[in-house]
Amino acid sequence: MKCPFCGNLDDRVIDSRMSKEGDLIRRRRECLGCERRFTSYERIEDVLPMVVKKDARREGFERYKILSGLKKACEKRPISTETLEGIVDGIEKRLLELGVKEIQSTWIGEEVMNALKELDKVAYVRFASVYRQFKDINELMDEVKSLFEAKKKE
Repeated sequence: MKCPFCGNLDDRVIDSRMSKEGDLIRRRRECLGCERRFTSYERIEDVLPMVVKKDARREGFERYKILSGLKKACEKRPISTETLEGIVDGIEKRLLELGVKEIQSTWIGEEVMNALKELDKVAYVRFASVYRQFKDINELMDEVKSLFEAKKKE
């Protein structure tokens, strides 16, 4: 692995640990050139489906796009990055379980909205306002009212 400090390709693994879920290996490495230490992560590369966008374009599934949207929606909210990564992990897992070659982007959006609705109502409204492209304040208010009604039923 290329050292991020000096660019040397020779290193040795000092420590390896598996994640709790068993799907990720964290390796602590030491560069044999500059003797500095760095961390690398290994993950099995899953064959995820192509995402069919609203305009019928197709692109590969990109985890960071979902995580980026979640981070924006949860900005200044008491939600850890670990929790957000867990949401993305869950979506990836469900995608793999579906076993399809293509998935509509709307399916992914709805999965994100369902997760946020359970996690944090403010983040949910933020994400929904962008995702659903509310045309005016009345559409936004209708969504907020539906949240209040759902809470009353609980």
